[in-house]
Amino acid sequence: MKIFRNPADVHQPLAAYTHQIEISGPERMLILSGQVGKSLDGQVPESPVEQLSLALDNLIANLKAANMKTTDLVKLTLYLVDPIDAVQRAELINTKLQGHQPCMTLLYVAALAAPIYKVELDAWASKQAT
Repeated sequence: MKIFRNPADVHQPLAAYTHQIEISGPERMLILSGQVGKSLDGQVPESPVEQLSLALDNLIANLKAANMKTTDLVKLTLYLVDPIDAVQRAELINTKLQGHQPCMTLLYVAALAAPIYKVELDAWASKQAT
């Protein structure tokens, strides 16, 4: 079971995320490696927004392969080399995650695994075992 909390004695989240998610009971955990904005055919768009969109698609495909959904995400970390407009970023994430608000961290970094990559995501998901 997952309990989503924004404690009353902590400021409201700065964006569409949850401060904490408590996991209890018989849960399956899925821990994903970093997902980049690379298509199945190997293409990497120049645009950081397009890379974010593809990285989210890759994240969702990984969830599906584990019989999980976006609502099973409990932690999402975004690594960005270049800024993406905050409103545009939030709208894209909200659309791809269908309004789900996992715990989230955003970091600006100097570089990723190769200069072509401008976005990388890593994530944790949890689903009740059946």
